[in-house]
Parts: sequence; structure tokens; C-alpha cells
Amino acid sequence: MIRVKVPATTANIGPGFDCLGIALSLYNEIEVEEIDNGLIIDIEGRDEEKIEKNENNLVYQSMLKTFQRIGYQPKGIKIKQYNRIPIARGLGSSAACIVGGVMAANGLCGKPLSTEEMLELAVEIEGHPDNVTPALVGGVVVSCKDEGQTTYIRFDVHEALKFIVAIPEVELSTKASRGVLPETIAFQDAVMNVGKSSLLVAALMSGELEKLSFALKDRLHQPYRIKLMDSLENIFTRGEDLGLNQLFLSGAGPSIIYLTWGEEAEKEKKFYHIIKEAPEEWTFQVLAGDNKGTSIS
Repeated sequence: MIRVKVPATTANIGPGFDCLGIALSLYNEIEVEEIDNGLIIDIEGRDEEKIEKNENNLVYQSMLKTFQRIGYQPKGIKIKQYNRIPIARGLGSSAACIVGGVMAANGLCGKPLSTEEMLELAVEIEGHPDNVTPALVGGVVVSCKDEGQTTYIRFDVHEALKFIVAIPEVELSTKASRGVLPETIAFQDAVMNVGKSSLLVAALMSGELEKLSFALKDRLHQPYRIKLMDSLENIFTRGEDLGLNQLFLSGAGPSIIYLTWGEEAEKEKKFYHIIKEAPEEWTFQVLAGDNKGTSIS
């Protein structure tokens, strides 16, 4: 039996649209083994009723593509998923399934694929690298896909950082979130985002955390995506009024993260308060960064 543990991820991180991701200390676990014939899938945990238990299961589909790449044909597969990452909330649930499936299949075959080869396959399945890369290798990852090739730089998440994640009981698909983005943007907005995203990466790498509150503003995706839910727009407006500058959509949303460090108890209370004012039911997760990525045993 192979057991794989995959972290959740948050992508974009404000201005780092489609290129910046961080692995978080919330995990899905997957157990797989080869059986004599057939397919058995068992699900436990969050959103278990929403996860397909047939050949369309994303973990299974990712395993099949890995077997094809390796050139192996299993007799049958048994999968058990322990699901903790919420689906369609902007926390990398699909990336976790893809990376978990790829690594599990590779493990069953004796680990013939390198990390880089597994990443190439995961990006091919997902279509973009910003979630699957930190899910696989952990830490903070700056990634770029160009002409079919993914290049990335990874570094550790600063140990002082705390990610307070507010998760609404409302799903928002990546497809819907991408559908509201404009085809063109103003030149000055592009310039601002280049500066902010560069500063954000530099602050995360250098540990100059006080610069993060200035670096997290975005004009490429958040102003459009927060309009998909009235409460999202209200939360960001209230947050700005209250000086909560470390607020950002996780991935395509609708989860919201307040990034904090040190002694910020009063601001954290304000964040909890404005979330609880929203009409939806919300849950909270207080997470750290994950610097290990996906593990296999």
C-alpha cells in the first residue's frame, strides 16, 4: 500500500496572478494499492458526497495518466481518500488530487519518475502550475509556464507567517471566476501589479514582512472576482476601511485569507468580526505554511 499526504495551496496571493503559490498546513491523504481487478474508491471527510467514486474520480484519472507515461498497466486499483481540503473554495483541492494521484501511481511503480517529471505531468493535467507546484514541492513557489515548459523557484515560507483562512459554505468554480476577468487591462494597472508582485516575492524571500501590507494589493483579478458574491465585495471594502491590508482572495476564491505575523490580535479580531457579519455560513482555519510538500510512505 502507498500512502500520500498532500498540502492545500493558496495561489495568486494578491498581485501574483497565475504565478505565485504557497503550500499550507491543511492536508488530504490518499491510500492506494493494486488489487486483482476493478476499481474501488472510498471517501472519508469533507465534501465526501461531492467526490466521484467512479472512473471520473480525479485522483484515479491522474493515476491513469501516470501509468500511461510510465508504461504500466495495473490489474485493478483501490483508492481511499481522506479529504480535508474543501472543494471549489480556492484552496487547491483539484491540485491536491492531481499531485496525490501522480505521486501515488509513481510510488506503486517503484518511483521511476523524478520530481520534475511528476511536476510536468501534473501541470499538463491541471493546465497551469501555480497550485500543483507548491503542492508537490512545498514552500513559496514562483512559477511560469511558457511554450509547454514550466520553470519555478521555491523557497521556504517564513516561520512567523500565519494564514487565517475564512471559508464560506458557498462554492465558486475556477471556470466561473475566470469568466469574469477582462480580456484587456489598463497599462497603469499592469505596471502596478508588476511592481506589487515583485515586492511581494522580495518581502517573502527576505523576511521583511512589514512590506507585505503594501505589496498585497491587486488590480488584475480580485476587483472582478469579488463582485461574484456581494459579501466578498463588502468584506474587502470593510477590511480596507479598518486597515486590514493583508487581505486577499485565496486562488480564484471565494475563501479569503488574512495574512498576519507577530502581535496583531486586534486586527485579527476585526477580521473575524467582518466575516461573521456576512450572511453566509463561514468556517475558519488558522494555518501555517508547509515547507515539505507532498510526502509518500
